[in-house]
Amino acid sequence: MGNFRELNVWQKSKSLVVDIYYLTNKETFKRDFSLKDQMRRSAVSIPSNIAEGDERNSNKESIRFLYIANGSVAELITQITIAYEINYIAKKEYKVDKALEDVSKMIKSLINYRSKNI
Repeated sequence: MGNFRELNVWQKSKSLVVDIYYLTNKETFKRDFSLKDQMRRSAVSIPSNIAEGDERNSNKESIRFLYIANGSVAELITQITIAYEINYIAKKEYKVDKALEDVSKMIKSLINYRSKNI
């Protein structure tokens, strides 16, 4: 605990934030400020909550923030699905959804691991 930058789940989720920023810079998002903003906020929330929980130096607190991060993953999957269905993003860009599912699995594994040490 306290070394969130070394967590693979933090690294992967932080990289996804960059991907989401590039994705939402597309012309299709130029006029839809609310969806663009919400997707970016949800994305940033994931590694931010992982980091905050890790810095709490308590498994109980860490787990609470990991659950929040995982909730943000679900939000972002929903928003990406909507963006895809309204043709804001192409099928090849929809692959971000799979990466988010991987992050969710990593978060759940970390929750399980830390739950054993409460």
